Amino acid sequence: MLMLVSFLLHTATALPTGATSNSALDPIDKTVHDEVNLREVEINASRTQTRLKDMPASVTVVAANALEKNEIATLNNVSALIPNLFMPDYGTKLTSPIYIRGIGSRINSPSVGMYVDNVPYFEKSSFDFDFFDVQKIEVLRGPQGTLFGRNSMGGVITVTSRSPFDVQGTHVQLSGGTYGMYKVNVGHYNTLSDKVGYSISANYLSQDGFHTNVTRGEQADSLRSLGLRFKLNFRFSDQWKLDLTSSFEKSDQSGYPYAPFNKTEGTIGDIEYDEKSGYERFLFSNAAHLKYSAPGWSMTNTLSYQLLDDDQQIDQDFGKATVYFAGQLQKQHNIANELIFQSQGEQRYTWLTGLFLFGQSGKNTVAVDDYNNKLWYRKDYLPQTQGAAVFHQSSYQLLPKLTLTGGIRFDYERTSMGYQYQGTRAGSHLVPVDTVYPSLSDQVILPKIALSYELTPDIHAYASYSSGYKPGGFNSTFELPEHLMFKKEQSYNYEVGVKTAFLSYLFADVSLFYTDLVNQQIYRTVPSGRGSYLDNSGLSNNKGFEVMLQNSAFHGFEAAVAYGYTHSEILEYVQSATLNYNNKFTPYIPRHTLSVQATQTFRLENARWLDRIRVNAVYNQTGELYWNLSNTLKEETYGLLNAKVSFTKGDLQLDVWGKNVLNTRYRAFIFESGPSAFAQAGRPMQLGANISYKW
Repeated sequence: MLMLVSFLLHTATALPTGATSNSALDPIDKTVHDEVNLREVEINASRTQTRLKDMPASVTVVAANALEKNEIATLNNVSALIPNLFMPDYGTKLTSPIYIRGIGSRINSPSVGMYVDNVPYFEKSSFDFDFFDVQKIEVLRGPQGTLFGRNSMGGVITVTSRSPFDVQGTHVQLSGGTYGMYKVNVGHYNTLSDKVGYSISANYLSQDGFHTNVTRGEQADSLRSLGLRFKLNFRFSDQWKLDLTSSFEKSDQSGYPYAPFNKTEGTIGDIEYDEKSGYERFLFSNAAHLKYSAPGWSMTNTLSYQLLDDDQQIDQDFGKATVYFAGQLQKQHNIANELIFQSQGEQRYTWLTGLFLFGQSGKNTVAVDDYNNKLWYRKDYLPQTQGAAVFHQSSYQLLPKLTLTGGIRFDYERTSMGYQYQGTRAGSHLVPVDTVYPSLSDQVILPKIALSYELTPDIHAYASYSSGYKPGGFNSTFELPEHLMFKKEQSYNYEVGVKTAFLSYLFADVSLFYTDLVNQQIYRTVPSGRGSYLDNSGLSNNKGFEVMLQNSAFHGFEAAVAYGYTHSEILEYVQSATLNYNNKFTPYIPRHTLSVQATQTFRLENARWLDRIRVNAVYNQTGELYWNLSNTLKEETYGLLNAKVSFTKGDLQLDVWGKNVLNTRYRAFIFESGPSAFAQAGRPMQLGANISYKW
């Protein structure tokens, strides 16, 4: 790899150049633009150079300046700005499920696709990472299988970091806050010539934690994380481009901030478990993205590798007595290659064809101490998954203002799993198990069709149908033979929407959706209460809408409102003659999501010490939602207010910020274990400040 980089650097820098690196005193950022102009910006996630206003889909774009002014540092934070997207705070980065329009999965493989700098993220355990160096985030709702290699039943989230060809210079930011929070963020972006650019960025975060374990006398949710990213971009010619990206994150969390929950009174007790718990994760991603452009068409090929290596240790009885302790170690190797051919430029007919190949291998180890029964056992799971997909999408302009889009995807996945078991009871060895289960395979054909119509240059309407699926597989925890496997889940999605602009000042996007789900994969707790597995319901249904309003800057004032409504219901799920969950709300899905944001910028033209003051506030509301299948544990609607004031002089900026400034009390997560329930309180008010400088 090093020899390849050395050769590419020598080759690129030897080519004729017409520019030199930018002066450090003249930092350049080509990504800065009015957020409203995003309607005219090409959406990376569209894969077809489609403008936001022309896409026949519900899309949200969060630009770098929106991330900065809202003090957004994780995907969990950004979900508050995006309608019908929810990412609950489980307590560590291990379990980071994402739900879009009621579709998601708490365990096993995700239902929502994620790409970070063209690298597909296969595991939810890698979804929760610290944001730094990010240029923009795009969220496409609904199945996107005709555009992306990795299957994405609920939607796709793409995260794009800054390119050294768009941003040059150096920035440093130091942050500090209550609850022992401090952070250091550094980035350097430069070009060696007009053919070669590079960037190096780093982020370190330390947080003492918000909740105290009264038994151990220490914080139950401390965090230390270090992230690094390196980019090397080559522009050999107008035709050939190559981007090499490597990223790394090491995080260490104490855990878990759960306390007994009184189901009758709805109150949370003290965090009181006695054994040290925590979660450590090492995440490494590497990608080579090659693009060739020719008149009328282009080819891109992305080869990526990701390593996920983590270790969870948890006092699973969550009590003062030493009863039950579990450890889970996971090592996953994911390799993927995505090859895409597509049309280029403004044409009446546009098209995209892709081939996606991937492989996953790893080892998951679960070790359990059951002290009361003098039992210790260890289970090793060795899953192997391979898959291939061919996908195509075409758009044809039937009339000057009417466009028909059609697509199709063939997807194949094959999964196998080895299983090993060993243990002791009262000092005596239990009968070991070493077996390989018969492999499972799924193959599906997924169609898509959409019509979009330009009513006026400022009003675009669309209607679409698409289908999606999530493959079946093996449960890594099961106590009954019938819980070993679960079946594939399929969705049938209908959507209509309108994107409008009024007097070039107010912009609105409205979308309505209806989704039927067959064999929805449902999270269940094993009979002993010590673990979980996936089961399949019969039929489920999701329906709702999104409304997004935004104004262009007017005398320094900007505002945005985003509201989402989802009615997610299990229609048919029969367990026995006496137990069913028919007509229950799907757990973990908020009925409402609301974000109201306002920003006022004051430009001080004649002031000596300041150039600008910016005041930003955002109010987020979430709820109501249910935490269990029986719908007996409910979270009422709650709202959080965040605020930030920024003072800028030249390239120096000071921010003062507050999160949950009204100190609203809420439950971040609740789960049941047998007859008991445990809850995590939401984070209280936190205050802090940043100072940043760029040159």
